[in-house]
Amino acid sequence: MLSKRNLMKTILAGAVFAAAAATSFAQDAGKVLRLVPQSDLKILDPIWTTAFITRNHGYMVYDTLFGVDEQAKVHPQMVDKYTTSADGKTWSFTLRKGLAFHDGKPVTSEDVIASLKRWGQRDGLGQKMFTALDKAEPIDANSFRLVFKQPFGMVLEALSKPSSNPPFIMPARVAATPADKQIDDATGSGPYIFKKDEYRPGEKIVYLKNTKYVPRAEAPSGTAGGKNVYVDRMEWIILKDAQTQANALANGEVDMIEWLPPEQYAALKNNPAITVDNPIPKGSFALHLNHVIPPFDNPKIAQAAIMAINQEALMRAQMVHKELYNSCASVYPCGSAFANDKTGYFNGKPQFEKAKALLKEAGYDGKPVVLMYPADFALLNKFPPVMAQLLKQAGFNVDMQSMDWPTLVTRRAKKDPVDKGGWNLFITGWGIADNINPMFYAPLTGNGEKGWFGWATDDKLEQLKSEFLASADEPKRKELATAIQQRVYDTGIYAPIGEYKPLTAYRKGVVSGVVRSPVGVFWNLKKN
Repeated sequence: MLSKRNLMKTILAGAVFAAAAATSFAQDAGKVLRLVPQSDLKILDPIWTTAFITRNHGYMVYDTLFGVDEQAKVHPQMVDKYTTSADGKTWSFTLRKGLAFHDGKPVTSEDVIASLKRWGQRDGLGQKMFTALDKAEPIDANSFRLVFKQPFGMVLEALSKPSSNPPFIMPARVAATPADKQIDDATGSGPYIFKKDEYRPGEKIVYLKNTKYVPRAEAPSGTAGGKNVYVDRMEWIILKDAQTQANALANGEVDMIEWLPPEQYAALKNNPAITVDNPIPKGSFALHLNHVIPPFDNPKIAQAAIMAINQEALMRAQMVHKELYNSCASVYPCGSAFANDKTGYFNGKPQFEKAKALLKEAGYDGKPVVLMYPADFALLNKFPPVMAQLLKQAGFNVDMQSMDWPTLVTRRAKKDPVDKGGWNLFITGWGIADNINPMFYAPLTGNGEKGWFGWATDDKLEQLKSEFLASADEPKRKELATAIQQRVYDTGIYAPIGEYKPLTAYRKGVVSGVVRSPVGVFWNLKKN
């Protein structure tokens, strides 16, 4: 039994230990930033998929040759300097000093060219660029050139493409992976290092500060400028329930929610300890159809599905608060340079009788159409039940199948019939960095199975895109963008559901340094 004196010593020692532990915890807490990402991360290849969560992972671990600032202006990133020949056919680039992969090996022109070639097989604009390209070749270890058959009007826009898909630079050995196969090595040269041994899909994804990364000297803006990292460790904590996310932030268990669930907007906006921010421009949601299998291989049946859309009902169900959404029938952001009201039959309002007439004319056989439903994804899971009811009112037999978001992202790559695991429809979101330009927007593809999920075949659409790419005249480009939009509706490729305001929430006075950007980026963050 302890004497009174020894007992006091024990208590005092315990108090000192507790104080030291508390101090240590406080110090550690300032070095670890915990963020709730928009969804779980199960696909690590940002070239194989256009999923935003995988793109965001890409920006953590990889770098790009060029970036775009908050105003979408292009700036060199990995590139130090570049020149263009008088005829516009030859572009020469020199990499900046200090670029190295996470394994310590220097970034070389061989890595760059291999990465661009792989990206050019998956990305729509990349495909166009490589079609126009005569050769991509190294000059030396730190310099390379792109030589075109004829001038290509969007070289810098392609190399700085911020979304869907950014041309991330990987080691040549990784970039040698066939473009239709997912990579399994996340070695990059970016500001964070992926902690593979702590990767727990459904629970936590961990990134460490890349202490050997050399950021640019410019201030961060968008995907350009200095990618400074001020925390030692960033943890993406997977919380799928909207209420759980809000509680974790309010209780200080996490520091930041990347994309605030709309149903928690009012509660967190009124919490004096929370900052609700809008660092990313508006985006849009869209209904996508599979054109490679019945019934949407028939354009009339695809049009009938599009006629079922009720933008106001869908957006109200998902976004809840009127200030967080608006209707928009244009495939480009309303208010942007290419936005227009020439949308043919589509007006964002339901046209059930016209849809039924089209189904009858097209000979729809009544077989169920599979609508994929990401039940665990708070940012999308209100849409499918409403869309299913709208499709039924238009005359469709609907089979709404529940799954998590990563499963949907994987399943949408399947071209099989629905009875073998295929699909017919799903809804997803896009950002202004995607649909501001028809050459950036992944769904606007008419090149069949080489195109984006849905695989529509439409030679006229591809011809219009080539004409857009070849033109430097802005009025002509606007005319072509309008023609592209009309073609999208004529062929029933896809349809917009409405526009949304993405919000980020973080602990006031604790998190700072959020970068204004066309896409979500997580460098420059500080935890006080």
